[in-house]
Amino acid sequence: MILRDATRADVPAIVALLADDPLGQRREGAAENAYLTAYDEIAANPMYQLIVGEVAGRIVACAQLTMLAGLSRGGARRGLIEAVRVAADLRSQGIGARLMVECETRARAAGCDLLQLTTDNSRIRAHAFYAGLGFQASHLGMKKPL
Repeated sequence: MILRDATRADVPAIVALLADDPLGQRREGAAENAYLTAYDEIAANPMYQLIVGEVAGRIVACAQLTMLAGLSRGGARRGLIEAVRVAADLRSQGIGARLMVECETRARAAGCDLLQLTTDNSRIRAHAFYAGLGFQASHLGMKKPL
């Protein structure tokens, strides 16, 4: 698997990965132009990174890494990981772990002192996966749709 920065041409494959589960089926489905606009904003900001895993020309994994400046923790920069997905037919083969190592490597290179993520309460398997990578359930996350 090759891990690389996503290109604009990868957007349809990334959206397909995001939509390929019960939660994603409810959340995804905007017009392609909305996703392309979001991609353009991500690509224009060096603090945002959209990473894909590619196998034999197929996009099989994705994650978004955002570097955030903060005053807490002595002004620590943190890396926020979101939108982690692996193709359903390739899960449990180490692809997700390699993707997360890539996120950690990039966050360290960007000067981050902390790596954080949220995961939906219903994603029990994901919770175990992240715990196995050293993430700790240390906070209660909340969201409010706007």
